[in-house]
Amino acid sequence: MKKILSSLVLVSFLALPIIGLAAAPGSAPDVDIMELLDSITNWLFVILLIVAAIFIIMAGYFFVTAMGDPDKVKKARDFVLYAAIGVLVGFAAKGLVSLIEIIATG
Repeated sequence: MKKILSSLVLVSFLALPIIGLAAAPGSAPDVDIMELLDSITNWLFVILLIVAAIFIIMAGYFFVTAMGDPDKVKKARDFVLYAAIGVLVGFAAKGLVSLIEIIATG
């Protein structure tokens, strides 16, 4: 699961700038770097929220099927913790992009 998730993140980091800079043949791309950065972070944030929701659903499944087993309960709590940390990191990244945009545009 971790390998699939890390591969998905790596592919998205490599593919999104290419998609964002794509232009019709023969035309010069007129790209504002701040708009591109904002667009990329918005897509990554949506993907992050979807992954966090999946982790929370998995945690709920583990809580329900734990039947008092401390290892399964710990695993479920870890999933909730990882999802919360991921969402916090996502909000921090969006805030950092907004801060950079404010500083750059003055």
